Amino acid sequence: MANHKSSEKRIRQIEVRKENNKYYAKTTRNALKTIRGLSNKEEAAVLLPKLTSMLDKLAKKNIIHKKKASNLKSSIVKLVSSL
Repeated sequence: MANHKSSEKRIRQIEVRKENNKYYAKTTRNALKTIRGLSNKEEAAVLLPKLTSMLDKLAKKNIIHKKKASNLKSSIVKLVSSL
């Protein structure tokens, strides 16, 4: 267990950040699932910029790796264009 005030504070901060990161990552996974389940190209085209923005923000904050974000965006754009 932590012996210093600063390490106790660090533990509290980490817990808060971990909860926030889980929320944003889960929200993005749900958005990916939604867009993959669509069969209408117009609906998917509307959701695509929002999803791209989400992935960019997650990569910027190092919640996911930047190349993973790039791979996900590439696969989703390919999927939407093939609808």
